[in-house]
Amino acid sequence: MASSVSCLLSAADGGDRAAAESLFCLLYGELHRLAQRELARHAAHVTLSATTLLHQAYLDIAERDGASFPDRARFMGYAARVMRGLIIDYARNRQAQKRGGQFEITTLAGAESAVDDRQLVQVSEALDELAKAEPLLAEIVDLKFFCGFTFAEIAALRAISERTAQRQWEKARIYLHRTIRSDLEA
Repeated sequence: MASSVSCLLSAADGGDRAAAESLFCLLYGELHRLAQRELARHAAHVTLSATTLLHQAYLDIAERDGASFPDRARFMGYAARVMRGLIIDYARNRQAQKRGGQFEITTLAGAESAVDDRQLVQVSEALDELAKAEPLLAEIVDLKFFCGFTFAEIAALRAISERTAQRQWEKARIYLHRTIRSDLEA
């Protein structure tokens, strides 16, 4: 399967739409599982289905020109960023003030949801800053936090040791914590 994924990645990278569709079909189960894991973590305030999230991510990926996927790790990382972006956009839309959005009738559980949406947006903005400074660390966060990969899976995707993946995760967490904390204090 690894060699067929590599072949499809290189063909899709060359602009072959059929190869891109075949790649999506081949990795559909794994991508769907990632979408389910991510949505399960945000079940209290995200009402998207895993299938909807995955298909929307596919449409987004298919529309982008110039996206390069030389290997499976970069493809999965890119898919993770697209899914993260869609979830963040969903959270931002929930916070939108248009059409009387600020006057939503909620329960206590709904109030917690608004806080979680705000925190999710803050994490996304801090992650965007991290991506500018340290793109590899941002990719680790995408894979761990938003896709739910284990350190072993991240290490295999990135061709690094599991311990290196853990160290990079810790470095990224410290950066994000400091960034979010300084935003809250400002």
